[in-house]
Amino acid sequence: MAQWKFMGTTAVAALLIGNAALADVTPEQVWENWKALSTSQGSTMTTQSESREGDTLIVRGVSAITTNPQIDVTATMDELRLRDRGDGSVEMTMSDSAKVVLRAAGAEGEGDTLITLGVGHPGLVTTVSGTAEEMRHDLVGPTVKVTVDDIQGPDMKPADVQVEAVVTNLTGSSLVTGTAERTVTSNFAADGLTLTVRGTDPADDSNKVDANLTMTGLSGLSTSKLVGDMADLPAALRAGTAMEGSFSFGGANAAISVIEADAETKMTGSNAGGDLTFAMSAAGLTYGGGAREAKVSISGDQIPVPQVDISYKEAAFNLVMPILKSDSPSDFAFLTRVVDLTISDEIWAMFDPTSQLPRDPVTVVLDTKGTATLNADLTDEAALAGLDGAPGELHSLDLNALQLKIAGAELTGDGALTFDNTDTTTFEGVPAPSGKVNLMATGVNGLLDKLMAMGLVPEDQMMGARMMLGMFAKVDPATADTMTSEIEFTDKHLFVNGMQIQ
Repeated sequence: MAQWKFMGTTAVAALLIGNAALADVTPEQVWENWKALSTSQGSTMTTQSESREGDTLIVRGVSAITTNPQIDVTATMDELRLRDRGDGSVEMTMSDSAKVVLRAAGAEGEGDTLITLGVGHPGLVTTVSGTAEEMRHDLVGPTVKVTVDDIQGPDMKPADVQVEAVVTNLTGSSLVTGTAERTVTSNFAADGLTLTVRGTDPADDSNKVDANLTMTGLSGLSTSKLVGDMADLPAALRAGTAMEGSFSFGGANAAISVIEADAETKMTGSNAGGDLTFAMSAAGLTYGGGAREAKVSISGDQIPVPQVDISYKEAAFNLVMPILKSDSPSDFAFLTRVVDLTISDEIWAMFDPTSQLPRDPVTVVLDTKGTATLNADLTDEAALAGLDGAPGELHSLDLNALQLKIAGAELTGDGALTFDNTDTTTFEGVPAPSGKVNLMATGVNGLLDKLMAMGLVPEDQMMGARMMLGMFAKVDPATADTMTSEIEFTDKHLFVNGMQIQ
C-alpha cells in the first residue's frame, strides 16, 4: 500500500508550490522552518549553497528526497529566493522550472520504473506575513505547467508518451498556526486546467492515443492538522494528525481518440461541473464526489453502431471507512447514485428492436452505512499479509436507501441489521444477522411478460422466476403490479413475510 505512505509525503508540494510552511518574518526563519517541516515528513533536504545577498537569502541547488519501500520521490530546483520586504513579510520566488523524479519499484525480478516530471511556473510568487504563531501565505501564479518529460520502464527503454497539464491564473492563500503541532488552512482558485496526453504503444507503433481535457472554474479548500512524523502515517494519525479538503469545478470537456488495429475510436464528453471531497484522521478515511449533467458520445469502426450516446442528470459516490486497527467498532458508509441515465436508441434496438420495453431513464441508488472493526492497519502491508482470514468484523449494516428503476419496473428498499460475530455457523460462515429489510417492487410482472414475449427469457425459466417471486413476495391487492417483501432475521432464524425459511 505505497499510496498510503506517499500521501504522507509533501516534499514535492513544498518545493513546487513554494508554500514555505511555517515561515516567520525573516528569510532565514522561513528557510529553517521549511527544512524542519520537510525533515519531519521523512524527506532529506540538501542544498549546494545558502547565502545572504542584501535583503535576500538565496538558496541554490535545492533537492528533497523522500524514500519509501515502493516509491522514491526526488524534487529539485536550481534556486529559491527569500526577500525581506521590510514590512515584516517575506517574498518567495523560485526558478522558472523544477524537476521531479519518481522511482517506482518493479515486481520481483524486474527493474524499476522512472518517471521524470517537469514543472514550469514563471512568475509564481508567494508572500508570507504574520508571526511565528500565525502566518499567512498568499500565492499568485499566472501559469503553472506540469509535463511528463520521460518515462522509462523496467527495460529502461523510453516510452513514447507526452503528457502536459496547464493551470491558468492560479491564486491561493493559507493560514498556518502553531509550531510543534501545526494547523494549515488553505484555499485556491484557478480559471482553468488543460490536460493533453499523446502516446504510442511501444509494442506496435500503429496503436496511438490522443486525449484532451479542459476544466473551468477550479477551486479548493483544505485544513490539515500535522502532529508527529508524517513519514509514519499510522502513528501520526493516532497522535492527532487529521486532514480534510474539497475541490470543485464549473464544467469539463474531453475528447479522446484511440487508434488500434488500423481502426479509430473517438469519444467526446462534457458535464456541467462537479466536486470531490476527502478527509483522513484516526477515525477513518472519507472520499466522495459527483458530477452533473454529463454527456458522452462514442463512435468508431470497432463498435456495432454508428454512435453511442450516454447521459445522466447526476452521479455521485461516497466512501467512509476505518483505516486503523481498533478494538471498538468504527463507522463506515458506501453510496453510489446515478440519476436519469439514458442511452441512445441504437443500443436499445440491439436487444429490443420492436420497442416493447419502456426506454425511460435508468436510476440506480445504493446508500448504506454501518460499523466494523479492523484487525490490522490498512496502511500496514506486512500486517495485512499476515492475517488469517478477513481483515475485520462487521457489526452493523443499515440500508438507508435502495432504488433500481429500469424499463418500467422499480425496486426500492430499506432496513437495518446487526451481526453476531461469535456465531458464523448458523448461516454458513456469515456472522449471524438480526434485523429487518423491507423491499417493494412495481412493474416487475409487466417487465417479465415483455421479456418473455421478446424471447429473451424462455417460458419454463419464466415460470420458475414467478414461483420464486410468489415465495418471497406478496402482491398488494390495491394495485395491479406491486409486490412487497419483509425479510427478517430473528432468534437465529430467517423469516420472509412472516414465513420461516431457515
